[in-house]
Amino acid sequence: MEATHHCLQTLLDTKFVHFIDAPSLALIMPIVQRAFQDRSTDTRKMAAQIIGNMYSLTDQKVGMILTWSVRLSKIDDCVCVQALADENEYVRDTALRAGQRIISMYAETAIALLLPELEQGLFDNLWRIRFSSVQLLGDLLFHISGVTGKMTTETASEDDNFGTTQSNKAIIGALGPERRNRVLSGLYMGRSDTQLVVRQASLHVWKIVVSNTPRTLREILPTLFTLLLGFLASTCPDKRTIAARTLGDLVKKLGEKILPEIIPILEEGLRSDKSDERQGVCIGLSEIMKSTSKDAVLVFSESLVPTVRKALCDPLEEVREAAAKTFEQLHTTIGHQALDDILPMLLKQLEDEETSEFALDGLKQVMAVKSRSVLPYLVPKLTAPPVNTRVLAFLSAVAGDALTRHLGVILPALLSSLKDKLGSEECLQELSNCQTVILSVEDEVGQRIIIEDLLEATRGADAGLRQASVTILNGYFSRTRLDYSAHTRILLSGLIRLMNDPNPEVLSQSWDTINSITKKLDAGSQLSLIDDLHRDIRSAAAEVKGQHLPGFCLPKKGVTCILPVLREGVLTGSPEQKEEAARALGGVIKLTSAEALRPSVVNITGPLIRILGDRFAWTVKTALLDTLTLLLAKVGIALKPFLPQLQTTFLKALQDSSRAVRLRAAESLGQLVSIHTKVDPLFTEQLSAIRNAEDSGVSQKRQTVLDATRMASAGCVGELCAFLSEEELRSVLQQHVLADASGVDWMVRHGRSLALAIAVKSAPDQLCSEEYSSSVLEAVLSSATADRIPIACSGIRAMGYLMRHQLRSGGPEIPRLLWLLPQSLQNQSSDIRLVTERVLWWVCKEAETPALEPSLVKPLIKALLDNTKDKNTSVRAQSEHTLVSLLRLRRGDDGMQSISAILDSASNELLSECYRRSLKKISSLPDSSEEIDDTILT
Repeated sequence: MEATHHCLQTLLDTKFVHFIDAPSLALIMPIVQRAFQDRSTDTRKMAAQIIGNMYSLTDQKVGMILTWSVRLSKIDDCVCVQALADENEYVRDTALRAGQRIISMYAETAIALLLPELEQGLFDNLWRIRFSSVQLLGDLLFHISGVTGKMTTETASEDDNFGTTQSNKAIIGALGPERRNRVLSGLYMGRSDTQLVVRQASLHVWKIVVSNTPRTLREILPTLFTLLLGFLASTCPDKRTIAARTLGDLVKKLGEKILPEIIPILEEGLRSDKSDERQGVCIGLSEIMKSTSKDAVLVFSESLVPTVRKALCDPLEEVREAAAKTFEQLHTTIGHQALDDILPMLLKQLEDEETSEFALDGLKQVMAVKSRSVLPYLVPKLTAPPVNTRVLAFLSAVAGDALTRHLGVILPALLSSLKDKLGSEECLQELSNCQTVILSVEDEVGQRIIIEDLLEATRGADAGLRQASVTILNGYFSRTRLDYSAHTRILLSGLIRLMNDPNPEVLSQSWDTINSITKKLDAGSQLSLIDDLHRDIRSAAAEVKGQHLPGFCLPKKGVTCILPVLREGVLTGSPEQKEEAARALGGVIKLTSAEALRPSVVNITGPLIRILGDRFAWTVKTALLDTLTLLLAKVGIALKPFLPQLQTTFLKALQDSSRAVRLRAAESLGQLVSIHTKVDPLFTEQLSAIRNAEDSGVSQKRQTVLDATRMASAGCVGELCAFLSEEELRSVLQQHVLADASGVDWMVRHGRSLALAIAVKSAPDQLCSEEYSSSVLEAVLSSATADRIPIACSGIRAMGYLMRHQLRSGGPEIPRLLWLLPQSLQNQSSDIRLVTERVLWWVCKEAETPALEPSLVKPLIKALLDNTKDKNTSVRAQSEHTLVSLLRLRRGDDGMQSISAILDSASNELLSECYRRSLKKISSLPDSSEEIDDTILT
């Protein structure tokens, strides 16, 4: 490199005293040529200066000089052309001036040497060489025709010409007709170059040397078309684009009369063995149709249509892609006829093993450019039996949003086709095709249609369609990346319903789909689903009527598909969500076999024990204890690893301030004893703990025992009233149950109120007789309004037993009893609100109990509607069930209509909202058979 730089500097500093001759050039040119190939801009710049200086010293003996000049025009070996394509502007300008110097000096004597290189430059892949070649060729033609070329050619029309007949004759005389046609063809193609500067330069030269554009085009047309086919067959994208544009421009300039000459040539090109030429033919056809009227295209459609059809089935993908764009232009020009002429044949070729692959991709390429027009044509044909899911799958990948418009037809066809192939060897491929189609739908509307239609198909009586639909759903949710959170609730509801399907495959696919959905949920989404999930579990329990739910008992699967949601609710939910999740988990345990539960024992038990150790409301603790008790009863010995933790947890719960918690803890401990290997130490430990406890602790434990004893004893006294003689009954009532409570300890009053409630329940006719009715009513009302919550709760239960008897026997005390209930429903104590709701539900739930008058029901309805928004989950849930019972919604909507007629607008609006949200769903399910008697210790 240093040697080259030194030589160049020496040449620049040398002063020549004679013209440069051939021997001098032979010494100098290799050095200059090597310099032009150097990476350094400074080196190439010095070489360009030397070339410029040399041309100023040349004499008129041009033999060897021209030989070197010709070498300067060649791409790989020459210096000048390399310089014309150089990235440095100074180098390019210097090389251009050198070329212009050669042309000015040898335009008349060395045309045969100069012209071939300039022609070759016109068609070079590098646009800078094309640009410089047009400029140099222009200088040559200007010199030959005797014009300066410096005039402006900016006019309104690109077809304005400034050339003369004399200049045309001069060019033909100097170049000869054949070479003149090639040069002008190259210039005309330059007018459609991809680069603006090339187009401008070509147009400038064309306008100056050509006298009449249409006439000249007709003269050079054969030569021009030969060049165009070469360009259309080129591997260079720029060349193919230039040729396509030139074709379109030709049709505009010469009119549609040249189509008979052009189209046969293109048809022949499509039969070429060269794939690039076939691709170029398609591009050319597109450009021709863009510039041609509809009538003209229709005239030549017999030739155009087979050409496009053949190209769409070409073995090469690039040709098929170009043919699709040609089809797009054909459809734009002639409309629906393009579909009728081309698509049926493509569909037919799908049946040919040799062409099916190419024809299928041809359809895909057509879909990619014209899906909104092609789909309405193809869908009816592809969905007609036998459904062609293979083609639908292939085309759906490029259908875009247009696919959504046809899902109403496509989905039933997919289901029908998959149903027919279930269990066969073709099933997997068919399923893959179906999944490909639905996964191609990426818009929200399409997603909603897919989910709703497939879920609707799962509700049908056809077992095959149910299996097909849930199988597609499984495939969709295991692979889709779209956000479907808006549909999660309805999906889980529909899928849990399928867990009771008699078809094992439906069960398995439903389980897998639920699992695919739940494992993608974040914590917030899981918590938001707990209420609905619990409702769905209760619905499933009502359907199986005490039996196990088949979908929860699948081997190696069990309940792990929904366990993460319930586990999250227990661990991180609000107190209300913890309670709801625990209740739902209890429902799941009831519905699941011991064998299916065992793999999930750890995941279920751990969170329950953990949360039981924290400080939460009694409702949460009772729900957790109930669930643990159910689990113990179901899996027993499988919980032995948790024995120490469970024992500690239950013993701690036995000391809770809530009686309900203590009772549940006692029951849980009773279940735990069944798997305890050493029961005696447990009892010994408890007795020792009582003896050594502080007075307050002993008092509390004694109170717990007394509570349980009092309740059980009171229940027995009440039940006995039904079997006593008149004198015995009178004695019991007067001396104990109805005795004066003034100054009596509240626990005694509590026991009497419990006994009275059960007595009214078991012996209503005796206690409502003329002798006792007044005393009984006053005692009941007194208990119901007591300041002690346990007494008030037993009094409200007594009101319920009394109200049911009064309704069935037509007693007169109904209004007085009902007057107190709205106050109880709005009591500050959630325990009293809950008991009142449960009592009302129990009174009205049985068909043999007459309905209440609407005017009497009105205040109860308003209070219950308020409770549907209660902060306490249990109160809120029970209020809905009580409304269903009170309005008799399981027997129709007459009760709701009659009460709506007397409610104010705000209450009516709230009732309607509640009906839509939950009452309608609840009324469609069987009612519970739970008892409201709390004296029965379970």
